[in-house]
Amino acid sequence: MKRVTVLVLCLALLSMAGTASAGKETGPYVGGSLGWSAIDVSSDDLDSDYDDDDLGYKIFAGYNFGVIPLLDLAIEGSYVDFGKASSSQITEQDVEITGWDLFGLAALNLGPVGVFGKVGQIWWDSDSNISQIDDSDNDMAYGIGLRFQIGSVGIRGEYEYFDLGDTDVGMFSVGASWTF
Repeated sequence: MKRVTVLVLCLALLSMAGTASAGKETGPYVGGSLGWSAIDVSSDDLDSDYDDDDLGYKIFAGYNFGVIPLLDLAIEGSYVDFGKASSSQITEQDVEITGWDLFGLAALNLGPVGVFGKVGQIWWDSDSNISQIDDSDNDMAYGIGLRFQIGSVGIRGEYEYFDLGDTDVGMFSVGASWTF
C-alpha cells in the first residue's frame, strides 16, 4: 500500500511540474487572426439602422509576462479591419471600419490550454459613402478567448466586442501567435 501511495504522490508532483512550466513563456509575441465581424450601425442623424457581417482580420503584437505558474499578464496591440457593412434601404449605404487597439490581457493557464480575458481601448476610423457617417474616435473594447500553447507557437480563438459610437461591432476570430 505504501508503494502505491508513493507512486500516486510522485505522479501528482510530476503533473504539477508540467503545469508550473506552462506560464513561463515570457517575452514578445506576434500573430494574426482571421474572423467574422458583425457590424450594427444605428445613426440617429440619418434615421438609419442596419446590420451586416463581413470577413475581418487583425495583426497583433504584444509582450507576455509569465508572472506565476498559472497566471500570465500581457499587453497587446493590434491593427484590425472589420470589413464592410452595407444596406440598401432608401439609398445604398456602406461603412468600412478599421482601428488600432491596445489591450491589457490576463490568462489562466491549465497546462497547454489557457483561457484569457482582455480589456482596452480602440482608436477607430469609419469611412462611408454617406459623409455624415464618416467618423473617428476612441472607445473601450473587451474580449475573451481560449488558447492552446505548445512551446513558442500558440493557436487562439476569441470574441471581441467594440462599442464605436453609433456602431457596435462583435468579432469572432481564430489565429496563431509566435513567442520569441
